[in-house]
Amino acid sequence: MAFPAPVWLAVQEELLESGETEEDCDSQSCFNDFTDQALFETFHLSRPCIAFIADAVRMRVKSAAFKKSQPRVDLMLMAALNYYAHGVFTTSVQTKARINLVNAVHIISGVIAGMSDVFISFPLTAEAKARTASRMEELCGIPNVLGVLSPAHFKIRASPYDKKSFKSFINTLGYTSVVSQFICDVEGNILSVEKCCVGSAFEQELWDSSFKGREVEDGLHGPFWFIGGKGYRLSKHVLTSVINPVFDREVRFNEAHAKVHRVMQSMLGAMKRRFRCLQQLGFAEEGSLNKKSNIIKSCSVLHNIAKKFSVPLPPRAGMAEPSYPGKMYTCPMEISPEALKARQELIDKNFSASVSNQDSS
Repeated sequence: MAFPAPVWLAVQEELLESGETEEDCDSQSCFNDFTDQALFETFHLSRPCIAFIADAVRMRVKSAAFKKSQPRVDLMLMAALNYYAHGVFTTSVQTKARINLVNAVHIISGVIAGMSDVFISFPLTAEAKARTASRMEELCGIPNVLGVLSPAHFKIRASPYDKKSFKSFINTLGYTSVVSQFICDVEGNILSVEKCCVGSAFEQELWDSSFKGREVEDGLHGPFWFIGGKGYRLSKHVLTSVINPVFDREVRFNEAHAKVHRVMQSMLGAMKRRFRCLQQLGFAEEGSLNKKSNIIKSCSVLHNIAKKFSVPLPPRAGMAEPSYPGKMYTCPMEISPEALKARQELIDKNFSASVSNQDSS
């Protein structure tokens, strides 16, 4: 899972021990007005999942300096969850909320994004890391892999009149977007999400400048690999595919590498399917992407919580987006001999003909 069991239990225990005030009990009524089916259709989440989210948000709001003049937390949360699910506000929520819906989304997005320190994290203990790597090896045969690394592009609208800014948002697939760096485990739990940048950004630059990238490359998370796509440089911790495979073992390794990468594609597809606001984030300006970043982080937090509650996905709407191919530099990136040697040793040890025959037997 994306966050350790002790953390999850501690949050639940604090929610239970804090008790509910009379105001809290009343605040649940806006969700209680929905039937289970209407609740799922409106928010793409189940009742127990929403109850947990509401308690966690109220607890975070109480511990922060929150303006008393703001609307009730549950009404703002209702508006935000509805927007995340559909990218617009449905009639039922507009009728019930009667507040500034856009402002409510911005406020709640800031609160839930701030909860990422609890609900989005790497495995902390040696046992948890070994268990995560073992599950990854069961899937693909590559040992010591802790997660999958990938950029995630989210469509935005940018003004074509500002040619310089507009061009900065255009990604490799030709549409305007913002991009965030994601890491997930083999089960599709999000382990890390970094703030968003303009769509033309290179993946390697995102990794080099990210907090998690510096931690990983400095060895703070142990001697583990992270599966990276074509836009990343092979390093002592980022494992890329072989560009021009010659031997069968290299082909087998590339197939295993692609199998792991499909986990990330599936996770991002599921997140955009549940939270349709991510399919189009509206207008954005290059100098102010914090609101977009908060929405992306909020949906990431809610994705992990929804997986914990085993909430099913809503029906698919429209065509699935093509997977992002990666943005590569014009000149080949320089790769250290040590990284090349480490990858070759991994391939020789785990994907040679003798190992393949043993697996077949």
